Amino acid sequence: LKPNTPLSEPSLEHFTPSLWMEKNGGNFLWFPNPWPWLQQIKSIIDRLQGCRYETFMKILCLSGPNLNMLGLREPGIYGASSLEDIHQSLQDQAAADGMSVDCRQSNHEGELVTWIQQARGNFDAIILNAGAYTHTSIALRDAISAAELPTIEVHLSNIHARETFRHTSMIASVCAGQIAGFGSHSYRLALEACKDLKA
Repeated sequence: LKPNTPLSEPSLEHFTPSLWMEKNGGNFLWFPNPWPWLQQIKSIIDRLQGCRYETFMKILCLSGPNLNMLGLREPGIYGASSLEDIHQSLQDQAAADGMSVDCRQSNHEGELVTWIQQARGNFDAIILNAGAYTHTSIALRDAISAAELPTIEVHLSNIHARETFRHTSMIASVCAGQIAGFGSHSYRLALEACKDLKA
């Protein structure tokens, strides 16, 4: 059956009793009319044909050095939420939007580089809070460039309103955009940005 192909109910000549008599040793067998099932199958095919499927998006969320100390470290600047709280909130939002988020944190530059490299072909976008590596790491910059995935740079605080050395981002030029200064909501805004990048 092909979708949207009209069906007409077959006449009884399509079900020749002699065929059934020959196949069953001369015994005449009554069999159920298959027509209702054929109509139901065609209805299902037509509904599936008309469905619009959204692309399932996989996001890699990476947090750099000292972010495992959120909730304890300078809450006046970084807020009272722990990184675990932020990750849970992000995953809940992603699930509600039909997406998935793999959240990871490392204090080691090389591990972050490896995860970014491995994201290529396995994820659709990256959310990255590189922490202090934002201002120093050419290695992270080159990894983002090599991964060729849309990457959103995230900061809890407004780095441009803090110490001068924090005003420079080594990774900004290879990121799709930067979100800073909204506390834990910066991660959620980044997730929204990823949706827009996919659209």
